[in-house]
Amino acid sequence: MEDSPINRLPEDSFHQIFSSLSLRQIMICRSVCKLFNQILTSSSFMYLISTRSHLNLNLNLLALRPSHHHHHNHNHSRHVSVSTSLHVCDPDQNQWLRFNIDFLPFRSLHPVASSLGLVYFWADSPDSNKSLIVCNPLTRQYRVLPHLGSAWSRHGSVLVDSRNRIMVLTELSALYFSFSQKTQQWLKFSSNLPSKPRSPIVVSNSVFALCDVGSPWRSKWKLFSCAVKNMLNLNLNVMNNNWECLERHEWGNIFDIMKRPRLIRGNGNKILMIGRLKSSYSLNQSCLTILILSLDLETMEWEEATRMPEEMHWWFQDSKFKVFGGGNMVCFSGKKVGKLALWDCSEWRWIDGVPGNGDELFRGFMFEARLTAVP
Repeated sequence: MEDSPINRLPEDSFHQIFSSLSLRQIMICRSVCKLFNQILTSSSFMYLISTRSHLNLNLNLLALRPSHHHHHNHNHSRHVSVSTSLHVCDPDQNQWLRFNIDFLPFRSLHPVASSLGLVYFWADSPDSNKSLIVCNPLTRQYRVLPHLGSAWSRHGSVLVDSRNRIMVLTELSALYFSFSQKTQQWLKFSSNLPSKPRSPIVVSNSVFALCDVGSPWRSKWKLFSCAVKNMLNLNLNVMNNNWECLERHEWGNIFDIMKRPRLIRGNGNKILMIGRLKSSYSLNQSCLTILILSLDLETMEWEEATRMPEEMHWWFQDSKFKVFGGGNMVCFSGKKVGKLALWDCSEWRWIDGVPGNGDELFRGFMFEARLTAVP
């Protein structure tokens, strides 16, 4: 390759050729050889394509959260992630990609969320505290948020809104951080939810979560919401922690028809609720399936979006499963299934080639890859 005529081309020629490609094509070319990877990750090329507003530099991907091991050491435990790569799937091409994250100088990296082209990782800092790291895996740029205790990484859910404002939510309290703050510190607020929030999500300027208000013997799920105020005045409270239980008489027993429901942000102003249909609400065994309901936050009306086809549900009927996604994609991972089930708002299909041996139960999140996103 060193003696190839292509090495004699000036850098400007490479830039002119590659700058007309889409993000998907750029990612493919990066893996061709070291020369192409060096050119396509250079700061000069990044600057050039950032000025080409007509290019399609966004790519909707499904990112996996790798399994982690629990190592117990006397009186404490810690999470150790053995992966130095972020595995993502391009669902339009049914193709798996891998972003190397060894440029992050931290131990125990574990991806938890994404927004606007940036990915957020829990990581062990040198002083043994936990930190949230925000990075762009495509440009290998990163930024470190103020340190947090390990309890937040074990019990907190990380939420990021469309303005890259970060929240860490638990049953009793919530943390808030924005890079536009003057103090550059985490702001802490009381949550006082009735139970641990299940699958919290951000839609517009509100946080939504399911909480179990039932007894130890019988679950009873309710939908709670909390408004997040705009950062118009940094001296004002950011989060309005008057959590509201959303109930409507016409909803009936909507939360009782599913086993352990969970939420995913839908398209626009919609919330998706996913769960396995309880046997008491099915006519026969063949009706047992995984159901997806949609709540329109403007009309506050529920409707059935879809249900998993019987032949696909067969793989999940005796298996614990996880759900992740957002927008127009909902993805299902089942233990020992060996592939992912995907609903893209128009059809159900399988995603093959899942990393690992097929026995793992994956969590994940939507990752809108952007070459122009800056941490």
